[in-house]
Amino acid sequence: MVGRLSVPCDGVAGMAKNDILVLGASGTTGRRVVAGLRARALPVRPASRSGAVRFDWSDPATWEPALAGASRLYLMAPHELPVDPAFVHQAVDQGVERIVLLSSRAIEVMGDERLQAAERTVRDSGAEWTIIRPDWFNQNFDEGVFRPAVDAGELAVPLADTRFPFIDADDIAAVATTALTEDGHAGLTYEITGPEALSFADALERIGKATGRTITFHDTPDAYRAAMSALGLPAEQIDQEITAFTALQAQGDGTPTDTVHRVTGRAPKDFDTYVAEAW
Repeated sequence: MVGRLSVPCDGVAGMAKNDILVLGASGTTGRRVVAGLRARALPVRPASRSGAVRFDWSDPATWEPALAGASRLYLMAPHELPVDPAFVHQAVDQGVERIVLLSSRAIEVMGDERLQAAERTVRDSGAEWTIIRPDWFNQNFDEGVFRPAVDAGELAVPLADTRFPFIDADDIAAVATTALTEDGHAGLTYEITGPEALSFADALERIGKATGRTITFHDTPDAYRAAMSALGLPAEQIDQEITAFTALQAQGDGTPTDTVHRVTGRAPKDFDTYVAEAW
C-alpha cells in the first residue's frame, strides 16, 4: 500500500515518491484538501494553472512536471472540462497508485456524460480508486455559481420544492483527505450529503435571515431560461440544463447519507452552521 512521509513538500524542490498531487488546488474543494493534508503533515503538491506547481488541462506539457514524484492524486476538472483519459493514463504510468475522483450525485439521472466518463476512466486506470459523489455544495451560495444571484436578491433554478441534502465543502474535503491517506477506501463510491434535506427556497430563506435580506427564489423553467439568457448562455445549453433539472426533480427529494460520519468519524456540518460561518 502507499506509505507516508512526515515532511510536507509544497513545491517542486524536495519532491518525494509519496507526494500527493491535488488538482484544482485554488478551488472550493481543492484548497480544503490541501489544508487537510498539510494538517496531517503530509507531502502535498497543490497544482493549478497559476500556482507553483502548474497544471493546465489544455496544456499537456504541464502534466509530466506536475505528476513528478506523486503517488496519490486528487482528481477533478472544472465544470466545463472533461477529465482527459490521457492524463489519467500518464499519471499511472508515472507512478500514481491511488486516485480520488471528485464526481457528483445523480449523474446518471441528469445525463452527465462528462462525469460518467470520468468515473469509467478512473475505474479502468489500474490504480486504486475512490469516487466521491457529493450533493449540491453549500458553497455554491457564497463562493460559487449562485453567489451573483444571491447578491442580486433573486435566484432561478427549475427545481420547484424538491429537497436536497446540501453538503459542505469542508466535509467533502475531509472525506477526500481520508481516502487519499488511509486504507480501506479502494474501489468504493461515496455518496456524500449533509444531515438535512432542504429546498432551495428553504436554503435561501435561512441565508436571508442571516444577512437581513430578502432573496426571491424562482423555480420554473421559464424563469431559469430568462436568467440564463440574460447571462449569454446559448439556448441549446439552457434547454439541456432544463432537461437535466426536470429529470432530477422527477427523482424526488434527496435522502441524507451517513457517509461523512462513517468515513471521517465526525458528523457533517448542518446548513445553519454553514450559514453562520459564511454569512
